[in-house]
Amino acid sequence: MSDIKARAQGLSPDTAARDIQKVVGDTGNIYESLAIVSRRARQLAVDLKHELDQKLEEFAEVTDTIEEVVENKEQIEISKFYEKLPNPVLIAMREYLDGELYHRYNERREEDEDDL
Repeated sequence: MSDIKARAQGLSPDTAARDIQKVVGDTGNIYESLAIVSRRARQLAVDLKHELDQKLEEFAEVTDTIEEVVENKEQIEISKFYEKLPNPVLIAMREYLDGELYHRYNERREEDEDDL
């Protein structure tokens, strides 16, 4: 996961215009390309959320009272770091345009086609 964070730090968190011909290049269909990018973005979002939860869990303190809230500077810095990362969709689009994503079609079996 750390390699994703390292590559993501160089990306601009702002959205930018993309060349449609580059996006459509591999699949020939904009909708298929965007489906690939969106699935990868969901994977990245889940992975980053899981990693953040694990890091913040290290600082969790079990207390008996609800009123007592402890703020930890390290915990705040970790949260700020993850907030500054670009949106997972931007990371996934960069991976797709750089040719780092593997995608394939699932072939239907003949028996499935007979049922239709």
